[in-house]
Amino acid sequence: MACGVKNEKLAFLSANTKYTLRFAMQIGGLCRAMTIQDMARRMHLDWRAVKELDKIYMREQLARAGHPAPRVIGIDEVSIKKRHIYRIVVSDLEARCAIWFGGNGRSEVDMDQFYAFLGKENTAQIRLAVMDMWKPFRNSTQANAPQAAILFDKFHVLRHLGNALDKIRKSEYARITGPKRKFIKGQKYVLLSHKENLTPESKQSLKLLLKANKRLNTAYLLRESFDQLWDYTSAAWARRFFDNWKAQLRWQRLKPYEEFAAMIERHWDGIAAYCKPENKVALGFVEGLNNKIRVFQRRAYGLRDEEYLKLKILTAGLPEL
Repeated sequence: MACGVKNEKLAFLSANTKYTLRFAMQIGGLCRAMTIQDMARRMHLDWRAVKELDKIYMREQLARAGHPAPRVIGIDEVSIKKRHIYRIVVSDLEARCAIWFGGNGRSEVDMDQFYAFLGKENTAQIRLAVMDMWKPFRNSTQANAPQAAILFDKFHVLRHLGNALDKIRKSEYARITGPKRKFIKGQKYVLLSHKENLTPESKQSLKLLLKANKRLNTAYLLRESFDQLWDYTSAAWARRFFDNWKAQLRWQRLKPYEEFAAMIERHWDGIAAYCKPENKVALGFVEGLNNKIRVFQRRAYGLRDEEYLKLKILTAGLPEL
């Protein structure tokens, strides 16, 4: 007869056998709103124990959510460390939650890992992929999900335009001498912000700046007018608008804008896709998720635990247990 010690699985115990599953669920629920350190002080626990209990809670959230089967996805990268170390985050834009965090960078091979995780059957159901103009993301999506339309994220496009405007501001500051130079110095935020977001004092500074510098005034008005591109429901009318916008650059000596226009020309299909009514999805979710990720990174400052960050990102949009 075989003898020895036998361990019996008890349903009320969590994966951390020092605590019950019910206690882990309580800690994890509170950690959705509190930091690990705050929770450790409140419950008189070691912070490492709090982190492990929070992981148990989040793994249970993911288990209950099941395997994702998205139809509209958003693709972006997040910097997790210094020296440009990236991971890819993919979101279900209809369910408004992150569904994958992974890769060893942001290459085409890394993006292929998402489609392998999703599976061929679920990948075939994707109808729209929203991304920035990073070529490896586009190549991987076209290879793995050729049926999906590709839409370039409006916020990334406008960020490129904002960067072009800032280059013009810097070149004007370097070119100009004399009293008019003072109107440009320190006005980056004023120039790059939309007018409705400015304080009365900032609006006055912007007015003085644009009055003092004709080239910056032209660049600013062109930047403001470009927003109209996203209002069209006809690709032909959107194209006509862009051609007219590009024609206004002639003789203006705004090289950063010319480079921006050339970039839009190369990626036009992924921008014109937004004209179709079925493609007018909530593009702001990806930007909102990026802001949440930065909050998670600040709250977890000093924790070199990528799995914890991954779980936080993947459960941010899931309901509380």
